[in-house]
Amino acid sequence: MSKIADLLQTEYGLTPAEIEKAAAFQRKYGGQLESVLVSMGALSSESLPGLYANLLRLPIVQEERLVGWTLPEDARQLPLAQLLEHHWLPFDFQNNTWTILTPCPTDMACIELLSQFRTDFQVMICSNDQFSLLRNQVELTESTQLSSQLSSSEEARLRELASEAPTVNLLNSLITRALRLRASDMHVEPVNGKGIVRFRVDGVLHEVESIPAAILLPVITRLKILSSMDIAEKRRPQDGKIETKISGVDLDIRVSALPLADGESVVMRFLRKDNINYDLADLGISADIETQILEDITTTAGVILLTGPTGSGKTTSLYTFLNRLNTPQVKIITLEDPVEYQLNGVNQVQVQPDIGFDFAAGLRSVVRQDPDIIMLGEIRDKETAAVAMQSALTGHLVFSTVHTNDAPSAYTRLLDLGVDEFLLNAALVSIIAQRLARRLCPHCAQPDTEHRTHIRDRDLHVLAQRFGLPSINLKVAKGCEHCSGTGYRGRVALIEYLRCDDAVRSIPKDQNFIREARQLNSQRGVRNLLEDGLLKAMQGVTTVEEVLRVAG
Repeated sequence: MSKIADLLQTEYGLTPAEIEKAAAFQRKYGGQLESVLVSMGALSSESLPGLYANLLRLPIVQEERLVGWTLPEDARQLPLAQLLEHHWLPFDFQNNTWTILTPCPTDMACIELLSQFRTDFQVMICSNDQFSLLRNQVELTESTQLSSQLSSSEEARLRELASEAPTVNLLNSLITRALRLRASDMHVEPVNGKGIVRFRVDGVLHEVESIPAAILLPVITRLKILSSMDIAEKRRPQDGKIETKISGVDLDIRVSALPLADGESVVMRFLRKDNINYDLADLGISADIETQILEDITTTAGVILLTGPTGSGKTTSLYTFLNRLNTPQVKIITLEDPVEYQLNGVNQVQVQPDIGFDFAAGLRSVVRQDPDIIMLGEIRDKETAAVAMQSALTGHLVFSTVHTNDAPSAYTRLLDLGVDEFLLNAALVSIIAQRLARRLCPHCAQPDTEHRTHIRDRDLHVLAQRFGLPSINLKVAKGCEHCSGTGYRGRVALIEYLRCDDAVRSIPKDQNFIREARQLNSQRGVRNLLEDGLLKAMQGVTTVEEVLRVAG
């Protein structure tokens, strides 16, 4: 057995049958054994850098060395195009020695090519994604420098650069990488003369790439072209949309461009059509709260509100409730801005404020369509709130959202908008405050060695006893290849539930209401957001630090 085959079995868990199948293919068609295994799906492409490092005793490039990297000037003295074609990149030149970055360190053709130039070199391993991004930067920089001498029209030149292969490849590589990391957003921002790319994964931004200044404008221009924006307009915000298919994934990308002092910030929000599963179990709502919510959403009339800041998962929860109620016997109409995902069997309406078709006007039209259930994207003003409450009193079940920090504050928010107290008391069924905390990665989570400190500082023994938890199982995030080194994978909902029953209705809606409503919930044994988060931390679902970050 070869050394690489032995390593694949002992370190990566491949079976002899898998290796022999790949070896047979290799003998017949050629290629590298490990590449064949990746194509077969037996080996992850993310495992290759570690495999080569173990096999060849070579270092792996540190991610921080890639940020802000530019091609060394001396690299043009080497056969750059040929090296890039073989996935070798002159990365650094120190002490008359080149550091060559490559995901393919076993390519003998490149070794022979460099030996002809009588230059000393050492090899450093990178992933295919990392190499693709750097190569696209090099090609685009070379193209930009050349094209600047070919055209006198800036707009025409920008369109030309935006359509060239290096720009297209760089942007596609970034989007593909974002999808692989399960990012919800990608941010491209000008910082100190260059572009910084950040991905939002599980609600947290991570800086992943630096784009040289010469490349930034073509990339932003291409995004504007794809999303039907005006590339010449750099003084006002613009919004657009891209419908595309990348790596077999149907994708809607909402694009927003915002002028800054030193350029434009572009944010892309990814709406993946293949990754939608509206199931209450996936939200991670605790069983006791789920039982009460299921009782509420099966009532025939009333208003159920979700509260929380932007990005707290309110829309996903609303879709989950609607999906639960969606049957041929029920007519459901939604009013949204924008319509993010299509729900089969649901009439979804996009509001158009620029022509006067806002939430209030849309809601008046919707009630004339004889719906059983109405979902209103957001209550923003008195008129919308009043129509929503009145619709509930005339036999409709209404779901909507408001932006408040907790459940009791929704009352004061609606009162501030001018809704009458008697209308709120008559219409509201329940209020659900929500946050999203990152779930621990199941592959690398470890017991928390500092658990005694957390238990003492947060009185977790008292909380565990109060909510009937038999043991405390605190864990910490470590990081592995399954979670891209973050220690977290996916998110779980933290919930504060307030049922708007006679006891809540009887509390005067004055400056003391929020305090008294919280006391009532506590007496009933209902958890607030922080307590629900700590409960999930004690169950090993998330960490105390993550709970404090989102609900502390």
